[in-house]
Parts: sequence; structure tokens; C-alpha cells
Amino acid sequence: MRTIRSALLGLTIAAALAAAPVSFAKPPVPTAATPTLAVGPQYDTTHVYVAPEDFDRFTDSFVATFGGSKSKQGVFQVTPTPSQTMSQLVFTPSGTISVFGFKTPIPWPFGAERTGYLVTNMDTAMKVARDHGADVIVDTFPDPIGRDAVIRWGGGVNMQLYWHTQAPNYEPLERIPENRVYVSPYSLHKFVHDFVKFSNGKVVSDVANAPGIEVGQPDGTYRRVRIESGFGKITVLVTNGHLPYPYGRETTGYEVADLAATLEKAKAAGVSVLVPPFTSDGRNAAMVQFPGGYIAEIHANAAK
Repeated sequence: MRTIRSALLGLTIAAALAAAPVSFAKPPVPTAATPTLAVGPQYDTTHVYVAPEDFDRFTDSFVATFGGSKSKQGVFQVTPTPSQTMSQLVFTPSGTISVFGFKTPIPWPFGAERTGYLVTNMDTAMKVARDHGADVIVDTFPDPIGRDAVIRWGGGVNMQLYWHTQAPNYEPLERIPENRVYVSPYSLHKFVHDFVKFSNGKVVSDVANAPGIEVGQPDGTYRRVRIESGFGKITVLVTNGHLPYPYGRETTGYEVADLAATLEKAKAAGVSVLVPPFTSDGRNAAMVQFPGGYIAEIHANAAK
């Protein structure tokens, strides 16, 4: 009987192995690749809101500082609810800006978005953004030349996505600006992880003890993470929030060939230097304020 039971047990095990589902032996299915959504850094604009009476003075000073040209100025509705704003693009070798001068009250949450990123397909971009942790705070809506939406990443980083019915054609930039994002240590991982996945980007540097002078804290250090993708550059500044003015107010850092010469042109155009030039991380940098209130960082490679 013991021999018969042993034989039956062997047959049972063999049958179970033979009947095991084929899927058990299959390799895991790889995660689908994120589609390419970026068109190019020259299509990714910093959004600048100024009072209508400061509009021309601001755009003139920006071109005088960085060079470049302006698109035709007009008055449009660029929000999903009724509003009217002066609107103009300013093209420079160091980056493109979208300027708005609202003649009516600004509907919420417009004015809090930092940038507009052109995407290859709006519906796909929105799905990928949601799948990678973004909140949709303004769902897609039509504008005079395409479609728009506003999303929010971890850490409270608001960004517009846009798509044009007729594809635009802008000249490539000579120097790619950096989107300067301030986050807390508690939001860092989520923001970096989610945006890198969304953008098909990569972290190019992560410095745990960057010189605090870069954020107005010369006696301390902070963490700095740099990201690059088809959308351009992002510098993530991870701080305790104890920032002296004007740090944290700037949304973009513009690279130029010669910082001193650029600042001279800026001052001649009515731009104020808020933080005098200093050297750190292989660059000379300064903080300025343009007529109308727009604050920016400007930097150049330090002479070796």
C-alpha cells in the first residue's frame, strides 16, 4: 500500500506541473514607454503677467537686454471663461516668453502657472501627465489657435500645456534657459520622479550640499537637482523656505555669453539689479527686475 501511495503521489505532482499555467513561466511585461511629448525648448515659454500700462515698457526692456524680436501684439481671450488680455510673444536667443497684460480681472488660477510647454498631442499629454501624478487644475479648453490646459505637479508647480492647430516654426535657441523650481525636501522626490517620467527626461546632477549663496543663504548649503528633457532644463532648488527677497520669486534663469555686458544693456533699458553678480557652480549669476515687476536670474559661464 505504501508503494502504491508513493506512486500515486508522484503521478499527482507530475500532473500538477504539467498543468501549470503557461503564463507562470512568461517574463514580466515591460512597462510601456512614455511617448515623446516635447516639441523643443524654443516652444516652451515663461509666462509673464504685467499691467497693461507696463506692457510695452517691459517687452522693450527684455529685447534690449537679450536681443531678439516680438510677435504681433493683440488682445485675446486665452482663458476658458470670459476675459480679455493683451498678449505677445518675445523671441530671444536665450529663451521665449509669453507676455499677458489683462484688461479684465484674471480668472483663477491663471497667473500662477510658470510656463507653457508645447506638446505633440494634447490628449496624450494629459493622460501621461495624470498617469504620472499631475493634478489637472484647468481641464483642456480651446483658445484662438489651439488647445490649452493647466496642470500641477507635486510641490505646487503649476504648468500650462498647449497645442497649436497649425504647428509653429520658431528658430532654435542659442542658449536654453532653466525653469527654476523651488520645492521643499518633502516634495522633492515626487516632483522629480513624476516630471522625469512624464518628460522622458533625466537627472543630470544632484548636489546635496550646493553653495547656499545661490539661494541667498551664503553661510549654509542646500540641495540642487538639475533635469534635462526635450522640454529644456529645470533646476530644482530644495530649501527650507528661509529665503531672502527676491529668491523664489524668479521662475526662469537665462544663460548669456557675457553677464557683465548683458547687465549693462539691462540697466540702460531700465532694469534693476537686485542681486549683484556672484560666482558659484562654474557660473557668474545675478538677479534682476524688469519694468513691470518681472524678476529673473541671468547667468554666464565663469571664465576658467
